[in-house]
Amino acid sequence: MKTALRLLAALVAVTLLAAAAYTGNVVAGMHDAPQTSGTIAGMGVREPVRILRDGRGVPHIRAQNLHDLFFAQGFVEGSDRLFQLDLTRRYVLGELAEILGSPLLSTDEAARTIPVRTMVARQWDALDTSDRRMLQAFADGVNAAMKHEPTPPEFRLLAYHPKPWRPQDALVVGMATVIDLTDTWNDIANRSLAYNGATPHSAAAAYDAIYPLSDPCYQAPVTQGLAALKPASSACTLSRSLAAAFAPSRAPIGSNEWAAGAAHSLTGRALLANDPHLRLGIPGVWYLVDLQAPGYHAAGATLAGVPGVILGHNDALAWGATNGTVESLSVFDAPPNLPASNWHTERIRVRFGATVVRRYYRSRTLFGARVLGKRLVLVRWNAYVTPRSPLGAFEGLARAASIDGALAALRAYTGPPQNFALADTTGRAAYVLAGQIPDDPAWGRYIHPAADLAKHYPDVPRDALPHVAPSRSAIVWTANNQMYGPGYPYRLSAQFAPPYRAYRIATLLRAHPKYDVNYFASMQMDTLSLPESELARTLLHEDAGGTLRDNDALTKHALNELALWHGHFNPESRGASVVAGYRVTLLSRLAGGMLDLVRRQHVDGFSAYVAAHPKLVREPWSTAGATIVKHPLAALGITFLNGSTLPGDGDPYTIHVQNQGFSQSFRAVWDVGNWDAGGISIPQGESGWPGSGHYTDEASAWITGRLLPLPYSPQAVAAATHERLTLEP
Repeated sequence: MKTALRLLAALVAVTLLAAAAYTGNVVAGMHDAPQTSGTIAGMGVREPVRILRDGRGVPHIRAQNLHDLFFAQGFVEGSDRLFQLDLTRRYVLGELAEILGSPLLSTDEAARTIPVRTMVARQWDALDTSDRRMLQAFADGVNAAMKHEPTPPEFRLLAYHPKPWRPQDALVVGMATVIDLTDTWNDIANRSLAYNGATPHSAAAAYDAIYPLSDPCYQAPVTQGLAALKPASSACTLSRSLAAAFAPSRAPIGSNEWAAGAAHSLTGRALLANDPHLRLGIPGVWYLVDLQAPGYHAAGATLAGVPGVILGHNDALAWGATNGTVESLSVFDAPPNLPASNWHTERIRVRFGATVVRRYYRSRTLFGARVLGKRLVLVRWNAYVTPRSPLGAFEGLARAASIDGALAALRAYTGPPQNFALADTTGRAAYVLAGQIPDDPAWGRYIHPAADLAKHYPDVPRDALPHVAPSRSAIVWTANNQMYGPGYPYRLSAQFAPPYRAYRIATLLRAHPKYDVNYFASMQMDTLSLPESELARTLLHEDAGGTLRDNDALTKHALNELALWHGHFNPESRGASVVAGYRVTLLSRLAGGMLDLVRRQHVDGFSAYVAAHPKLVREPWSTAGATIVKHPLAALGITFLNGSTLPGDGDPYTIHVQNQGFSQSFRAVWDVGNWDAGGISIPQGESGWPGSGHYTDEASAWITGRLLPLPYSPQAVAAATHERLTLEP
């Protein structure tokens, strides 16, 4: 989507003309904001609902029944984030060109490869009555906000009005993360070239040399425990770690989580930390909320457009998640002469242009996709064959009275396979990989021949998935890395995310016998990059004989900065700027054989890199790694909606992940049972309204690493309340 939005520059003139006609409305809209105090009568609630906003605008909803609770949640999300809700819905359904024109046509064509409408319809049919009622109440709340509140400025700029929100649209929006977190047929096609390019007897070994499952230098599988963690120097050579770090791989981004049972806590309670890594933009991916009705109380973060709480806690349990980076689909070459009846027509409306017609292949259990140009493959995916919304599992977590109840709920989890960390008020912590994972021998490494369509790959048994049993002495962690050790019978993945964040987390956990909230929060801000430290040491080793300096003053300066650097991507570091830029250079040269050079512990071209980037190698990382938090319409040249500029602090390989357009999407630490302690912070603010005081008000706390409390007890909520809004029937 980001790439496609860049093409929208062609629409700038048209958009500005449209905006000119709405200038008065747009300017007025910049100062509008939804109602957050007083009383609104005539709402679709059965009894009065109180919406208490704290100092950063987070709603604490107090309802007398579940219908009204989720209606009010829909109302506040529709009030604060309506444009985001509509844009995400359009992105998933492939309807962006309808409002943004032909530059988004290719994005819509790709989106419609996935039969989302069919998947959502099947999910809806499989929901129980209570879940349907929840989605209907939430949709009614969004539509009430759409009717009652002023129109957000983005709609005025683009001169269109959103369609009413349907109860199924929450399932559509939920598919956005499914798409983002699932290994795709394009990824598999690229890996298949390497796998099939080798001889039959060496295919797996040759593939692993290019796409290593993980980096053996820094393995930190959670199922092995902290005691199994080995010093990197005893497990590998420098060349092996560099090869794994800079080989073609999954992007070195993901999420972090860790938890400790009460036996390792200074508070005498379990602790849990979670920081998912997703798109960095404004408004952010997550919406913070505290929901309470008789028999229901949960708080934390939800995906904007989805009811309930996705990641957070209830009275007895805290839970976090990271992407499992395991394979959940199988891809096959398409046989000749596919049934004509399975080809379906999609009509894509294009603003300022004609409707475009495209044909897609879809049977009951397979759908077609184009990879590597025109090659047609067929995709078998549980999310399509037997789709079930993960909503029920998250509702189960929100209602669970202990880890045991949470584990029972996660047995029914059907979203993208996730690593769940759990901690409850009995002082126990636990870990489990949850989701549907087919036991496909390809494991995403290659495209099956068409003949394999006759084969069936049952799911890996849920009981056989990696896990750590609940215990007061348990310490668990994941960071999208390989979570199992030697002897585990299933590969699970074509390639896990590099394990550097996981290894660093485990190292910091092993460094102290007991922890508290402050220590967990400080870990989330850690900026040590293990592979880039290795790269810096390699450069300095190469320069031991003066071979890199060539009497060049700028190269000497860069090497001196590396010699002073301790591997941390702190804002004040200049060595971080030097090595980050050089890493980008290495990655760009891999296709030309750079991987072989790295494997030989040899690097070259450093002086040329320095000469080409004289300013970069003199800048502190705060400047060289600075990131603008952009609004989706920034690609149109509409930059006044952008958020803050975050100084360089961390990079893709550090626990504190921050990269262009990607970062920690929230940081949460829960002192389990003492819910008013700890807290959760987001990069910008709760509101999607540019004129709101809560558009970017959390940026300063985010930059400094300050964890903001999320009041939960009646006393804490009352003390923190700044605004009170009542919805009445």
